[in-house]
Amino acid sequence: MKLKKVRIKGYRSIIDTQEFDVSEDKIIFVGPNEAGKSALLQAIQYLNPPDETKQIDSLRDYPRAYYTDINTDKINPSTERVVEGEFSIDEFDRDFYLPNASENTTYALWRNLDNSEGHELRNYLNKPTYEDLKDDLADFTDLSGYHESTNLEELTANWEPSEIIEGKKAKYLIDWLEEAFDFLDKSDVEFSGYNDLKSKIEIGDRINRALEHLRKNVPVFVFYNNYYRVHPIIHLEQLANRINTGELNSELYDYGNKCLLNFLGFDAKELSEMGIPVELNSTDLTAFESYRKNKDRRQYMLNAAEVKLTKEIKQVWKPNQKKGEASKLRIRADGQYLKVTVEDDLGVEVELNQRSEGFQWLVSFFIVFFSEADGQNDNAILLLDEPGLSLHGLKQKEFRKTISRLAQKNQTFFTTHSPFLVGPDELDLVRVVEMKDRQEGTKVHTTITAKDFAALLPLQEALGYDLAQSLFTQKRNLVLEGLTDYWYLEGVSRLLRDSKDVDLNEKIALVPAASAGKVVYFATILHAQDFKVAALLDSDSKGDQAAQQDTLVHTLKNKRILRTKDFLVNKINKAEIEDLLRETLAQIVKTEFKIDIINEVNNQPNRPIISIFKEKIPKFSKYHLAKAFIRWSRDYTASDMTEHERQQWKHLIETVNSILK
Repeated sequence: MKLKKVRIKGYRSIIDTQEFDVSEDKIIFVGPNEAGKSALLQAIQYLNPPDETKQIDSLRDYPRAYYTDINTDKINPSTERVVEGEFSIDEFDRDFYLPNASENTTYALWRNLDNSEGHELRNYLNKPTYEDLKDDLADFTDLSGYHESTNLEELTANWEPSEIIEGKKAKYLIDWLEEAFDFLDKSDVEFSGYNDLKSKIEIGDRINRALEHLRKNVPVFVFYNNYYRVHPIIHLEQLANRINTGELNSELYDYGNKCLLNFLGFDAKELSEMGIPVELNSTDLTAFESYRKNKDRRQYMLNAAEVKLTKEIKQVWKPNQKKGEASKLRIRADGQYLKVTVEDDLGVEVELNQRSEGFQWLVSFFIVFFSEADGQNDNAILLLDEPGLSLHGLKQKEFRKTISRLAQKNQTFFTTHSPFLVGPDELDLVRVVEMKDRQEGTKVHTTITAKDFAALLPLQEALGYDLAQSLFTQKRNLVLEGLTDYWYLEGVSRLLRDSKDVDLNEKIALVPAASAGKVVYFATILHAQDFKVAALLDSDSKGDQAAQQDTLVHTLKNKRILRTKDFLVNKINKAEIEDLLRETLAQIVKTEFKIDIINEVNNQPNRPIISIFKEKIPKFSKYHLAKAFIRWSRDYTASDMTEHERQQWKHLIETVNSILK
């Protein structure tokens, strides 16, 4: 069974979500703080919570502003549905329990404010009433030759027309009908209606049997938030006493520890008693064998749990053996103490709480999940509140794969603020949660829309991150200050390629960084992915500042930080990339902008050409100049550049090819 639709009313910040659809694998709830995401998951859990889950408390859980509705009997807690879910029905269940049911037939389950529950079938036959059957029953009272031993009028004397025919009432009618069967004229046309009438009478009980079966097979809803942790050292006897008295201590992570013991297959009392020393008579072999068997059983079960947890965690954590990262979990029992440790590749063991917050969270998550599902892993729905909050972004990406893997068997709903937990191909799985005001309460949008910018922020970040990742795919990258630098290098390299002077390696990606100050960020990101990276910076003050950043120097080393002045035949102070094309750009300005400054350029060979352009050209734009060069390059060849321009660019391209080979 899969949950298809949900509606929540009157629970904490939720006034009425209205009905919203969910997918059959996973759903991602995004939204700002205080929007009601956690309350949403907690309410959904009440559809079928694990044993010992705290019940709905109308005093604390019903929206405070409307609590007087309860005292004034405006609402009845026994009929006020807090959460209602609609489930799909498996094909086998439809065929076996619900003949003639269609794929649209669903099972609805709800929990009321007083913790009572109700259920029904939808898009299926209704239970018949006495009124529905009255005319058909009357046909059998007038059959020739039939002298009924039980009078129908007496049998149904106290029945209301709206009386549902099920249980004892259905049995009475079936017995009465079967008596009539022997008196029927088998050739009579009414005989053909016998089976139809009997089937109608049985519909109510058939629906009840189906409902009983479906209720037993509703998935367990396992809720997990970041407050559940496992303590690395547990005193078994003390924990057993707290469990026995019902005084679990949240500061000692008793709930997480109890889940650990459930996962191991022991209760605290049993494991505690195993740790009590036993004095054995050397001649009492039977007692010794029993003692040894219990000790071995405990160790084997602990070992099996170690293996299972280690396997699951490795799929997410992916430990770096070279760095000696945690690779194995160890669970040790010594007398009254149970200890959880982590072993690295050197065999060194340290307590779980000495590892990172992210690693502790991951271990605790799997322990609580395996425990609460209680052997029903294939029939549990997971409700995860802010999963992986303490995991690094890249670990969150790996955990996203784990969620998808769990969702193949276990329908999974989770809340998040993190863009790393929302895949670019998962936008159809996103439900935006927002609360515009307390009067309206929490709302759930099934389309990606919300008036609150903060609600959509994780989606925008996720798409931005994915877009950035898609840009950084080449193994060799030359980071440039901006888009105009990209146009110049792309245009000139094409001209020199056509003229057979030099060919810029086609495997080198040209990456514009938008400004000199951002070059270091782009270079660092690319370098972190083990790509080959170089940077080309102008020789002006901004380029000097960027080139001297310790991070950039450390990342690329000096030989991969290229400066435009190093490729000029005639040295120019504060040279920019345009100075590698001085004569050509002066000619383009004359043609495109109708301004002749060729003499000024020739008479000031050591002055940056951009400085001259800004002085002589009103509202000068580097962008418009670069666009004009691109147009020029389509109509001209490398031979139309000056000789020393070709030499400068050839030197630059050969250097780039060399350091990024």
